[in-house]
Amino acid sequence: MNALESASTRPYLIRALYEWCADNALTPYVAVFADDSVQVPREYVQNGEIVLNVSTDATSGLKIGNEFIEFRARFGGVPREIIVPIDRVMAIYARENGQGMAFPLQARAPAGAARPEAKPAASVSTLGVVDAGVSSTAADDDTEPPGPASPDPRKRPALKRIK
Repeated sequence: MNALESASTRPYLIRALYEWCADNALTPYVAVFADDSVQVPREYVQNGEIVLNVSTDATSGLKIGNEFIEFRARFGGVPREIIVPIDRVMAIYARENGQGMAFPLQARAPAGAARPEAKPAASVSTLGVVDAGVSSTAADDDTEPPGPASPDPRKRPALKRIK
């Protein structure tokens, strides 16, 4: 196995930070990108994201594997089975102090679609004209706006005392 084929470090870092939170009596939270591959209560998803409390007090049967985080938890008193693919985890952090780690979101290919071969992108930039709604009379006007008034050079600056 070469460096390109090696396992992701993300699950190992998530487990390490989870253990650090537990050892320091902190509450571990996991921020998740909630797409179709994630099994979470959709009514709690906001802006395509959900934050989950994964502490031992809030979960049952927690397993942080190399591919998925799985556990059972109650949402509004209703027990739910939660399954989160590791590559959908955006961050793990302690609720009390915010210390933790954020992860880049890895793009996924659509189901059934073959991944395209990586090709070097051409570094060609194109610029276009944007109409900013400026009238032609304003564009043709070459007068400069008045600058700030210059202070009187004969007068010294002074502070005013306010009680």
